[in-house]
Amino acid sequence: MKKFILADCNNFYVSCERVFNPLLEKKPVVVLSNNDGCIVSRSDEAKKLGIPMGAPLYQQKDVVEKNKVYVFSSNYQFYGDMSDRVMESLEMFAPKLEIYSIDEAFIKTNTISFDDIFKDVVNIRKKIIKWTGIPMSFGIAPTKTLSKIANHIAKKRTYEGVFDISENNVANDIMRNLPVEELWGISNKWGKKLRHLGVSTALELKNSNAKFIRKHTSVLLERMVYELRGMPCLDIESISPKKNIMSSKSFGTSIAEIEPILEALSSYAARACEKLRKQNSKAGGIYVFIRTNPFHQNKPQYKNGHALNFDLPTSDSRVILYAARRLMRGLYRKGYKYHKCGIMLLDLVPDNYKQAHFFSTNDSEDQNNFMKTVDRINNYMGPQTLFYLSQGISKEWKMKCENRSNRYTTKWSELLEVN
Repeated sequence: MKKFILADCNNFYVSCERVFNPLLEKKPVVVLSNNDGCIVSRSDEAKKLGIPMGAPLYQQKDVVEKNKVYVFSSNYQFYGDMSDRVMESLEMFAPKLEIYSIDEAFIKTNTISFDDIFKDVVNIRKKIIKWTGIPMSFGIAPTKTLSKIANHIAKKRTYEGVFDISENNVANDIMRNLPVEELWGISNKWGKKLRHLGVSTALELKNSNAKFIRKHTSVLLERMVYELRGMPCLDIESISPKKNIMSSKSFGTSIAEIEPILEALSSYAARACEKLRKQNSKAGGIYVFIRTNPFHQNKPQYKNGHALNFDLPTSDSRVILYAARRLMRGLYRKGYKYHKCGIMLLDLVPDNYKQAHFFSTNDSEDQNNFMKTVDRINNYMGPQTLFYLSQGISKEWKMKCENRSNRYTTKWSELLEVN
């Protein structure tokens, strides 16, 4: 019988911080969002203190200080690299896994030779912890939806960190007390609609009339009914290239002058171009935008954006940065304090796409070779070993990250030191 496994890293950002700082084990730890705003990851010890997910840090200040909670700024370079290590480790056991998010992946057992699936998954978990230091939970089930439920049980109620929900009686006992809003993909809005139809638990949804559910909701929830019954409707998906790529962040502080904004935009554009080349694509155009802080209603408000199409698709950072900065100069208006800007790469095509242009004088092969050389050096020596001067040096626009740990695995100057 084919089965699905959901592999999920436990409290991923916190777990990453603990890998290189063992003193954090058994201690309450939280990781913050961009600009040190909200809590986006919590250790189990922090959860027991009642610190809610997504809460602004300032609202939890008393709890944090009283209980000596360790607070870290987000360290996305580090977390991204640790995620790559975990996923590459999983691929050694399951070459065709579906990477669902930075800390989750689906595996289908017909791609692996499992004799005793539970025992084998427990061994995989032990090896991942040994190789990467990241604890994981594994949910085993006949469908992806059920594997999500199994993973939740594995994380909360098991010692081994692995749970198999394949037995029908076991699944029914768990779903009997599981609110529909806690099912994968069901929002509070859909939950209210289902409750209005007399369906309030996962078991009630499983036992409902699938055609009736489709008629009053959507085909997606009809599929979920079948998934809960152990009938797979969702298969492992291959990673498709993105159709658009967005790069945008809020500034660390409000900015009135154009030069820091241009620096920030150049950095965001350079990062977007790296992602573009990584998925072997070129952009047919760009969209650039700028805005003030919509939450500061007592201050003058302004937002604007503009798009530009290239004569030929490109992945050359130099071309895209120049065009983006030119657009921003047209969007910028004096007299405002800006909160955010960004760029979206549009109309992406494969990098082997060829289209002649009578007036084009660009030597695309030289452009490609230059950008590959830059990417190769930055991949080997660390991000932004080579960067464009237009990205700035002092970077006064940079996000707040007062409590960021070292980028232990991606920056030579921040390697762990042992005395």
